[in-house]
Amino acid sequence: MTGREDDKRLVVGAEERATLEAWAEQAGSGLGLRSRIVLACADGLSRKEIAARLAVSSATVAKWLARFVERGLDGLADAPRPGRPRSTGRQEAERVIAAAAGGSAVPSTRSMARQLGLSQSTVARIWQEQQIAPPASQVLPRELLSDRVYALLRGWIVSGELVAGQRLVEAEIARRVGTSQAPAREAIKRLAHEGLVISYPNRGSYVAEISDEQAREVRDIRVLLEEYAARGAAARIQPETLQQLTGDVLAMQRAAGDGDIGAFRDADLAFHRRVCAACGNSFLLRLWRTIESNLWSLHVVGNPLYEGDWMAMAGHHDDLVTALASGDPDEAARLFAAHARGEASRTRPRTRPSA
Repeated sequence: MTGREDDKRLVVGAEERATLEAWAEQAGSGLGLRSRIVLACADGLSRKEIAARLAVSSATVAKWLARFVERGLDGLADAPRPGRPRSTGRQEAERVIAAAAGGSAVPSTRSMARQLGLSQSTVARIWQEQQIAPPASQVLPRELLSDRVYALLRGWIVSGELVAGQRLVEAEIARRVGTSQAPAREAIKRLAHEGLVISYPNRGSYVAEISDEQAREVRDIRVLLEEYAARGAAARIQPETLQQLTGDVLAMQRAAGDGDIGAFRDADLAFHRRVCAACGNSFLLRLWRTIESNLWSLHVVGNPLYEGDWMAMAGHHDDLVTALASGDPDEAARLFAAHARGEASRTRPRTRPSA
């Protein structure tokens, strides 16, 4: 399911919109009304405007938008009602779904919904009522479920299977990997901490969209700030600051060893923030804090998509500490600028001539 959002509107993907528009044509049906609510929000209308246009309460608008954000298209369906007689069409659907589940290739609920002329949520309910389990090869062991779901989601994002701007729906992820929603929720939170996912309150979570042009511009500014900060810090660095910077490097090394990219990025940002604070110019630290969120969201510091050696990256920071401790402003500025440009692996500390 694709989609993204900004501060004013919910943006849905092409497949979602096509389905919603088809449902919206169902005059007099609850599903049609709910689809029109979501489409109106996607077109930029406020909840108050939607309520007035569709002659419903604002609470109704809020309810179905929240359901859509949480569960996607499935969230727009009615909950199953106890005792409701099953139609001949439903009985036929149950037979087809049971037969499909017994095949070698299990189709998606979306494709079966199209085949049967039913909503995807109805097919999903029948699927669950029949207690059809995912294929054994897709069922994850109970231990460390959130870690396994995290690894799968991260792999799909890095490979491009989940594209930038795509909405991540916990219920769909859980169904796909054969778990409850809790591991999917924890995995999404972890990816959000790394910067690969962006979560918006009451809107949902989306694969982060990165602008190469914005990243280049922010990186250029970072080079200027880092070079200036290193030059000033090298001239006045204090032993306690060097000790703190060494602690940040150790934290990066621990995170690299644990494969915890979020923790690595935290320590990485703390390291560079500390150098800015040590340079003796309070306004530089303010400037750094101004762009820090962009350094994080645009992956300019500790790029979570980095495929190299994270332990080696931590080691490059150790070289930076050594350069500051040397008291040589030019050497420190050279190494920090190269590091900010992403050239740390090709820029080594100069060897001092022996006395």
